[in-house]
Amino acid sequence: MRMIQMIAEVIARILGLIKDGDPEQANLLLENAYHDFLKKDASFFRNLPKEKLTVDLLTEHNYTNGHLKILSELFFAEGELNFVKDDMETSLNYYEKSLLLLEFSEESSNTFSLSSEAKINLLKEKIETLKCKI
Repeated sequence: MRMIQMIAEVIARILGLIKDGDPEQANLLLENAYHDFLKKDASFFRNLPKEKLTVDLLTEHNYTNGHLKILSELFFAEGELNFVKDDMETSLNYYEKSLLLLEFSEESSNTFSLSSEAKINLLKEKIETLKCKI
């Protein structure tokens, strides 16, 4: 639970940097967050295809649902960062990965999270909006 709170603070800082027009600093913080929270370089996760995200990470790399939620948040931040860089296709890809992970972890969970449901709805809206623009 503490790890989720820490990632929320990091994501808030990343999103704040993006909003303040400092995507370079946001990207640096994002790169570090992958390693700090998931113990692998960002490129490892970025290169995983959508269809291998959940099964491969849970079985081959021993990640938990908590790790998947963290990765979902990092992918959301990636989507936001690419959106401000006007890279809509990459942004869409990260939003879709984020949604996939979040839905998977919520389906596997025994508890209902209103904030997760709100995030799922936000991601769906962003995905639909981007699909119309591309």
